[in-house]
Amino acid sequence: MSNHLKNETSPYLLQHKDNPVDWYPWSNEAFEMAKTQDKPVFLSIGYSACHWCHVFSRESFEDEEIADILNKHFISIKVDKEERPDIDSVYMSVCQAFTGSGGWPTSIFMTCEQMPFFAGTYFPRISHAGMIGFRELLLAIHEKWVSDRESLLNQSYKIVKYLNTPQPTTDKDKLNLPDLAVSHYEQLFDEKYGGFGRAPKFPTPHNILFLFDYYVRYKKSSCLFMAKKTLLAMYRGGLFDHIGFGFCRYSTDNKFLVPHFEKMLYDNALLILAYCKAYTVTKNKLYLETAKKTAGFIIRNMTSTYGGYFSSYDADSEGEEGKYYTFAPDEINKLLGKEKGELFNRRYDISQTGNFEGKSIPNLLKSDPGDNSFDTILPIIENYRKRRSALHRDEKILTSWNSLMIAAMCKLFLISKNDKYLDSAKFADDFLQKNLFNGDELYVSYHSGKLGVRGFLDDYASYIFAQLSLYRTTLEQKYFERAKALCDKVISDFGDADGGFYLYSNKHENLILCQKETYDGAIPSGNSLMFFNLVRLSLMTDDNKYKDAMQLQLEFLTPYASQTPTGYGMFLKGYLEHIKPPLKITVVADGNTEESNIALSLPSDAIIIFIEKASEKYPLKNGMTTYYACHGNRCLPPTNSPEEVF
Repeated sequence: MSNHLKNETSPYLLQHKDNPVDWYPWSNEAFEMAKTQDKPVFLSIGYSACHWCHVFSRESFEDEEIADILNKHFISIKVDKEERPDIDSVYMSVCQAFTGSGGWPTSIFMTCEQMPFFAGTYFPRISHAGMIGFRELLLAIHEKWVSDRESLLNQSYKIVKYLNTPQPTTDKDKLNLPDLAVSHYEQLFDEKYGGFGRAPKFPTPHNILFLFDYYVRYKKSSCLFMAKKTLLAMYRGGLFDHIGFGFCRYSTDNKFLVPHFEKMLYDNALLILAYCKAYTVTKNKLYLETAKKTAGFIIRNMTSTYGGYFSSYDADSEGEEGKYYTFAPDEINKLLGKEKGELFNRRYDISQTGNFEGKSIPNLLKSDPGDNSFDTILPIIENYRKRRSALHRDEKILTSWNSLMIAAMCKLFLISKNDKYLDSAKFADDFLQKNLFNGDELYVSYHSGKLGVRGFLDDYASYIFAQLSLYRTTLEQKYFERAKALCDKVISDFGDADGGFYLYSNKHENLILCQKETYDGAIPSGNSLMFFNLVRLSLMTDDNKYKDAMQLQLEFLTPYASQTPTGYGMFLKGYLEHIKPPLKITVVADGNTEESNIALSLPSDAIIIFIEKASEKYPLKNGMTTYYACHGNRCLPPTNSPEEVF
């Protein structure tokens, strides 16, 4: 018998519709039920590709005894973090305040007024290895709710008060923030294996982008070394899927060998941007090939036939994490023949001893990463892998993640000059325009013909980023106009006069916290991305509206970034563009030159403003398309040759 999730559209929620737990979606009905029945609420937040979410479900949510306890003593609510980032943000902060860390699944116990009094992540069904069992935890909380509720609620008030503490302050005039950030990256850098800090190691490509930008401006060799070594290590290890391509979520070890096997759209989008940047700086074709392989995986496997990119691939197949991706040497020998199979196994480190639970994750840690001699064999292995087992794919279309991939495809088009990447970006953008907007309101998600909730700051910030990328790539005015209109909407609907942007607007449901997310995690925060967008619009329009908003955002984010600069890579990237702007080129068209040809003829990192008609300020030279280029505060004479501006 289905529970209250049966009519939801989220693939994650639908995975739990037949649980014996009487799940509710986040709704007034659930909280009213908790109030009427005087029960605490158990909130479980996760996502469809989350390995430990599946483990928790198998062990506890599919267990009749656990379900009976939950159904008798709690009102249980399931939330897909990808569809409700506002709820996830609030209660992830709660989890971190309670435990000192966070993650998914997120488990929150709270009142019908949404006030949390206990939090954690995954709990085993029974106590194990020092972790309290979920059954024992449920019974203990029920007993406390009945016998000593006041102590639970006192804890709740303390946590909420703590989370509403004011922002940090700093003397920004005495702070050289980019230099401070570089020194932090240098301290965290793993010189042996690449990456930053200890395992688990996350890609965080926006940090790599900042390091490349810093190197381009200041020629600091350590920045180039850290960025190059990390990108090469991530590609050579098992983090990259060497059979079907694309990157997994993060590395569980220092070598980038053993990944957490889920594949997320946003990771691959940001990594395409990072590898494209690496190619523009170094001209090493390996980086470009990595970006192209990753984009090819997205186009083949994560693109809807109607447009738009799917969200993720699961880490598990047949209940085992990584089973889909690992091989034994005998499998390869049988498939390719012994001679060719042994060569393949040696190339990709597939051995009898294995490197992951007795099997082998293909990798290039012991091989030349530039050797492409086995590329024609890879489709044979990939097709065999697909026949052997299957992965669940979350087919939600998420606005923010799609926007990041649109920007990535645009950048790859500019560098590779291959139309298929621009076609992919425009195909996805057309889908978002038709299906994720209602008037001028942007929405979070689309699945099974239904819209999700109203868009949050991340959705708008990412979509503006995508529109600016499409404008740079095509020079079509409609993308520039959309970017400005949506930026105006963010300033009016999400902005705070004291600085920063709230996660949700004045049209959204009120939660217990009204947050301004600033920290760049796996994805740049909406505030960091909005700062980058405002810097770009300030440079492109000379409009004081954007300059003032950018300055306010700079003052808001600087104190946060000064405390933990390595958590503000996207903000720092925008900061560099603000203090040392990239090449800016104003192009005045003569009406005879294709915009796409102009876009491709200019440096991919340059800011381009395209003017369709000459004016007194920007006249044509010799009656032909004219380029006005400025480096920082120095402008060059107008020219008819794009090669003369760089």
